[in-house]
Amino acid sequence: MTPQDQPIERHTISVLVDNEPGVLARVIGLFSGRGYNIESLTVAEVDIERRRSRITLVTSGTRMIVEQIKAQLARLVPIHKVSDLTDQGPAVERELALVKVTTDSNRDNRIESLRIADIFRARVVDSTVNSFTFEVTGSSGKLDAFIGLMRPLGLSDIARTGVAAMARGHKGLLQLD
Repeated sequence: MTPQDQPIERHTISVLVDNEPGVLARVIGLFSGRGYNIESLTVAEVDIERRRSRITLVTSGTRMIVEQIKAQLARLVPIHKVSDLTDQGPAVERELALVKVTTDSNRDNRIESLRIADIFRARVVDSTVNSFTFEVTGSSGKLDAFIGLMRPLGLSDIARTGVAAMARGHKGLLQLD
């Protein structure tokens, strides 16, 4: 199989980095400089004592491209650990979205949007006479489905956090050895 014939795979990668200015710019620069796409990106400090942050990103590419991405990430300073959660086995992935539906006092759309929200276990976090803002969490697929069902009911705004993920089981990214 030639490299062009390889299937495109979606990978979730966690990177443990020093929490200092410029680190995220270097990671993003690696992707943009080589033409790789970042589908989702989240960053937060996870170890205050050692000043370390976790970058979780979702990207797609052939197996060869994903391996190149991981190798190039591992060579960046100050990166401590690169974990491909997709290759490691079972992982927990969640995303949060705020979804605004503007119903313009259409009673049927208001009732239907609340019914769908209940099915998806979405919470109403803001309500006006003409709109609802829902908070929904789950897999990216669940959020996509919820948004798709809200579109014909008056979807007017979306804010998504990006994927937060970690491997299942007892091992963690913060365990360096």
